[in-house]
Formats: sequence, structure tokens, C-alpha cells
Amino acid sequence: MRSDVVRLFQTLPHGCGYFAERTAQNLVIDPSAPQLPQLYDAAVQRGFRRAGGHVYHPQCLGCRACVACRVPVAQFECDRAQRRCLARNGDLSLRIVPAGYSEEYFALYQRYLKSRHRDGGMDDAQSDDFSRFLYTTWSPTRFLEFRSGERLVAIAVTDFCENGLSAVYTFFDPDESTRGLGTFAILSQIAIARERGLPHVYLGFWIEGHPKMDYKKRFRPLEIIDNGAWRLLEPA
Repeated sequence: MRSDVVRLFQTLPHGCGYFAERTAQNLVIDPSAPQLPQLYDAAVQRGFRRAGGHVYHPQCLGCRACVACRVPVAQFECDRAQRRCLARNGDLSLRIVPAGYSEEYFALYQRYLKSRHRDGGMDDAQSDDFSRFLYTTWSPTRFLEFRSGERLVAIAVTDFCENGLSAVYTFFDPDESTRGLGTFAILSQIAIARERGLPHVYLGFWIEGHPKMDYKKRFRPLEIIDNGAWRLLEPA
């Protein structure tokens, strides 16, 4: 008889990727649980995140800076800067393709990491790191390919869940940084969710005031989890 009980594990303390002076811990759903693919959508709705085959939520001692956030698609409206970003990237083509490895994808991934995460432990990624981090056999992952003509300029790794899209990771050509491709990828995910009648785009974790994470509050309205329930993040 199969058990419906799913184990949760707490990781050992490790260095925080956002605050150098802090340590972090994650609560992880048992990655060997046979029902994990069925649980994933509900976990995303409860603020969990996926990295490779691990579905996790920060569970740090004395720190609650990481807050799950999502965009309610029906209420979202572009601001002036986002409309300019759309116009700036109007020449790009978008194709939704199955998640997978290719030399073209990996070359772009390496260039992005060397530019954005130099000496941060991610800039020496190997080919198996690409697959292990971005997708897994059971995840509902698709790649959003952005091309200028035939040239690949960005990939938005996206999980297509029943309740919305989950923005897992985006990497792009560092020589195209003036395009605002990170913003353009999120705007594209919102547009796809709207076309498919999906209510939310999940943006992972927001950290108020953090230079790498605070950009998410520019997508309005934005909902955050507060004591286990979603609520609108009020404007500052």
C-alpha cells in the first residue's frame, strides 16, 4: 500500500547566497517521493521553489528575508519602463521548446555565468550542472527561446504548472544587457500565462531592498506570502 505521507528534510546550514554574513537552510520535500510530480503544483502555490529535482523553501534560523511572490496575471499592467522594454525587444522571436541540453544552450549559459557570477562558485559550470540545475525528468519544464534572427540571445527556463507559470531561471547574452532581457522574459511569461488562461506567474523569492531581488516589486500588482496566505504587496 502506498503511503500518502511525504517526508520533509531540513538541510544543514550553508552560506547564504544573498547575505555574505549569514547562513541559510532549506526545507526540502523528499526528492525520492514517488508522488513529487503530483505534489509540485500545490507546493508552488504554497511558496516552494524548484532547483533541479529539489523542491524547497528557505527555513533559516532567525531570518525570513526570502518571501515567495507571484504576479496575478489578470490584474497586471505594464508600466512605462516595461512598455519601453517590450518595444526594445520587438525584433526578437520567441519559441517554446522542450527542456533539454544542447551545445548552443550550454555555451550561452556559460557566458552568462562568467559575466554575472564571476568567482561566485557558479562560473565554472560543467555540462551536467546545466541539466541538474535547470530541469529534471519529472518537471513540467519548457525553455522559452529568444532569438535575434538565428542567433540565440536568451533562455527563460519555465515550469508550466496547472495554476500558472513558475519562472525558474533566465540566462542571456551578456553583450545584450541593454535590452533588459530579464524583464522581457518575465513580461513574455505573463503574456503566455494570460493567453493560456493561467492565473499566476511565480517569480520565486523576493528580498526587500536587495539589489539582486528587489526588482521583482516592479511587476505590479505583486502578491507575497504572509503567514501562509497570499496578499498584495502594498506600494512603498
